[in-house]
Amino acid sequence: MSRNCRLITYKEASAEALLMAMEKDEKVFLIGEGADNINGVGGQVLPAIRKFGPSRVIDTPLSENGLTGFVVGAALDGMRPVLIHQRDDFMLLAMDQMMNQAATLRYASGGRHRVPLTILSFVARRPGEGVTHSHSIQSIFAHFPGIKVGMPASAEDVKGMLLAAIFDDDPVIILEHRHNPLYEQAGQVSEKYYETPLTAKIARKGKHLTIVTVSIALLDAIKARDGLARLGIFPEIIDLRWLRPIDIETIVKSVEKTGRLLVVDTGWKSCSISSEIVALVAERAYGFLRCSPRRIALPDAPCPASQYLEPYYHPNPEMIVQTVEEMMKK
Repeated sequence: MSRNCRLITYKEASAEALLMAMEKDEKVFLIGEGADNINGVGGQVLPAIRKFGPSRVIDTPLSENGLTGFVVGAALDGMRPVLIHQRDDFMLLAMDQMMNQAATLRYASGGRHRVPLTILSFVARRPGEGVTHSHSIQSIFAHFPGIKVGMPASAEDVKGMLLAAIFDDDPVIILEHRHNPLYEQAGQVSEKYYETPLTAKIARKGKHLTIVTVSIALLDAIKARDGLARLGIFPEIIDLRWLRPIDIETIVKSVEKTGRLLVVDTGWKSCSISSEIVALVAERAYGFLRCSPRRIALPDAPCPASQYLEPYYHPNPEMIVQTVEEMMKK
């Protein structure tokens, strides 16, 4: 372990990345609805507010599409804006500016124009959030070419992926998951500047089955692995990290070794990231599969607000253990 590393939470690592980027380049600024709120967007923006104040941490009116258009213009003019959307659900109000403008301008201009814009948003998973605040809609954003999409699942990666996004010359969406097991989880994070590469990461090595996870599903898979180990089953767990581009080479290499694939996603199952991964593996490694690939994702229904229904809606370690046992029998 590097002497430059220390134990900090996911939230603290995200805050450190924002502050470090602003210290590194005066063209970086934070902007969003409630960005200067006293709690600093869950605490993440507080260090930047304290050091730079309202000139570089800018509060805005409630106008998602107009605000996104503003930062696209700022990026075209040479700035590196970090736009904060408090919920990814409300990013749908800005799809025109994100996908018809930011994601296409480099291509449409023949490479003359670049849009170094980072959009930082959050998936909220708490009882009571319901249908307008709880959805994990990353597959919609990842559908469009011209924009990168990342979902960090560790304190180390949230810092490195945010820094990589902010200093990328093309638009990048970073979706953080605010469910407490992840948001408050501590990990070893370097004090220095670093960028996370556009690759998946093997979080746990194994031999019997490949589990590809998205975002907080990584924690469920690691917990399930402890139970599976008692049964003599040792899955290889892959943290996808980047949803566009997908590092399919790392996944295929693992499947060629294990012969089985399970994808655990935080979004809906239909037309999802998990669908894309299964399709890509079927195209590239079909001959290595010993049984049909499986997926665990959200059921095709809006998120319930009830605290009694919510636990059954999301993937959990018990679902993973049961599915893996079924796959191993085949």
